[in-house]
Amino acid sequence: MRNKTARKLPEKLLHGADYNPEQWLDCPEILEEDIKLMKKAGINCVSLGIFSWSQLELDDGRYSFEWMEDIIEKLYQNHIYTILATPTGAIPPWLSAAHEEVLQVNEYGVRNYAGNRHNFCPGSPVMRRKMRAIDSKLSQKFGQHPGVIAWHISNEYGGNGRAADCHCPYCQEEFRKWLQEKYGTLENLNKAWWTTFWSHSYTDWSQIHSPSERGENVLHGLKLDWKRFVSHQLLDFAKEEIAAVREYSDRPVTTNMMGFFKPLNYFEWGKEFDFISWDNYPDWHSEENEFRVAAEAAAAHSLMRGLKKAPFLMMESTPSMVNWRPVNTLKRPGMHSLSSLQAIAHGSDSVQYFQWRKSRGSCEKFHGAAVDHKNGENTRVFGDVCEVGKRLRNISEYVWGTCSHAKIAMIFDWENWWAVEDVCGVEKLDYKNLFCKYFYPFWEMGVNVDIQNMEGDFSDYQIIIAPYNYMYQKGYADKIREFVKNGGCYVTTCWSGEADDTDLCFLQAHPLRDVLGIRTEETDACGAAWDNQVSYCGVSYQVTGLRGIIHRETAEVKAYYEKDFYKGFPALTRNAYGKGCAYYIAAETEIAFLKKFYQNLLEEEGAGAGFAGKLPEGVTVSCRNDEKKKLWFLQNYNRREAVVILYKKYFDIELQKDVEGTIEMQPFSCDILLEEPGS
Repeated sequence: MRNKTARKLPEKLLHGADYNPEQWLDCPEILEEDIKLMKKAGINCVSLGIFSWSQLELDDGRYSFEWMEDIIEKLYQNHIYTILATPTGAIPPWLSAAHEEVLQVNEYGVRNYAGNRHNFCPGSPVMRRKMRAIDSKLSQKFGQHPGVIAWHISNEYGGNGRAADCHCPYCQEEFRKWLQEKYGTLENLNKAWWTTFWSHSYTDWSQIHSPSERGENVLHGLKLDWKRFVSHQLLDFAKEEIAAVREYSDRPVTTNMMGFFKPLNYFEWGKEFDFISWDNYPDWHSEENEFRVAAEAAAAHSLMRGLKKAPFLMMESTPSMVNWRPVNTLKRPGMHSLSSLQAIAHGSDSVQYFQWRKSRGSCEKFHGAAVDHKNGENTRVFGDVCEVGKRLRNISEYVWGTCSHAKIAMIFDWENWWAVEDVCGVEKLDYKNLFCKYFYPFWEMGVNVDIQNMEGDFSDYQIIIAPYNYMYQKGYADKIREFVKNGGCYVTTCWSGEADDTDLCFLQAHPLRDVLGIRTEETDACGAAWDNQVSYCGVSYQVTGLRGIIHRETAEVKAYYEKDFYKGFPALTRNAYGKGCAYYIAAETEIAFLKKFYQNLLEEEGAGAGFAGKLPEGVTVSCRNDEKKKLWFLQNYNRREAVVILYKKYFDIELQKDVEGTIEMQPFSCDILLEEPGS
């Protein structure tokens, strides 16, 4: 029974947690208490069975589903939904003991021992056969249960703390097949990888091996294609899991992604799932203020929303702390509610935790959870969870059905990430953190941003920001040229448009030379020893990283370098092209420069936040809306009170009253204001 159209999720905000009752099957009093406490906390959904393979298949072919059936039924009777997981996130010891080939082989050719998570080879025929068997049986048994609302496919694919790839003979052969399908001939592959350099031309497909320090590890084309293959092969495994559960079930499928997770190209992954979900663990209270951490969390939420331009689920978070950082700080009072509502503000339709009850033993026994080892409901954290449950119930009817609609897209491309950080060139770039630096001013100003890759649909946007877009996918330059010609505004930076999609450098000119109106020449990575500034709008701003040396052709110069041999050279240009325009930021600068530039850009393009009010430092706003209303989520990330000045009347949906003039916000708090048409 493979249904083409999956059912939809319930039309309400979900509040839930990973639930691992198999740890407590010999303690029925704990399972009974769980239901009681879930109802008290407003829990209406759990993720079940994520790490349950050993309890579901006791040994090869001997299944035991009775305990899970009992749990699902009890949850359903108490109005708690189940998102049912496939259990491949951690394989049982009996499987690897009987079939060693299911374990990964590292780049040095050594097979891993059993243990940890996601330690399986995705190319192993045995692993795929066992996966299909248990997934299909779970689907047959529970796929039509009224309490099961969705499938949670595996858990954090690739997130095993080691590597996402396997270098065994199966995977080597699959890699060669993948390359043959992509390039057709060795001649094409050798040209794409530029193997004549260092005399590394291949004369037989069998000569190709995955990158390794034991062998070939500097050939950029090989390394880039291996990363593509690793993401592709694991996704192919996930697609088999999806097919297995869809055999008997019409419930929607998802998998819990991990935000900016480098090994897997989530834009490709997102196409295969009915909705997006992800696990959110910001490092709150790790700095003197929360602003940078909050901005990076907002960027990750925007990325997840951008995969389908639709609401998503926050599948995991912690109500208190994690246990895997060098320093694991408790969430201060107010932060759990604020961080949960930040997710809702950026498009999540859920707040869920890892996990419901703390494990008694093993590596995550001190990871935060809704229920502690002792004291039952009499804990600060459980009170915070109850508060979030209450708030979600109160706002659900307003929030459900809305989404965040942005006029601005930022380009974050996984393949560009893999390529730009592998370059033996100017310096080792931290692409994700540099990207977030360009995101930060928009977050501070309360401007919604969608995050897209180079293959995205740009027709909905006024402005596209593409920082450090080193590698251009085939057709990308033409798409941007058309976007600007039709009235769009394009902003890019130094170290962009350097190479094609096989990491071969462009010859003659920048692919968007006509659109940008400049000629690029050199890139300087001299470091702090050579101080420099950029002069923009009468103010000097510090240069903090790469400095591109460019020449104006048709562009207008907006900012100049102040020092060094390129003093007076353009540092920011604007070029009119067709009905639109394109900017080129030649240097990496302090954030203050970006803030000023963005303020001018938004004013010029008429693409501001739209919130009628003045926000103090550390307070931002995010919008969700539909055709009839806008919801503004005011968020105070300060460790002190803050005052927001309103320029119009709004309606506080939780206080159920109009607000105007000023709002005094408590530290780590969120107010949700309704704006109706014509208000």
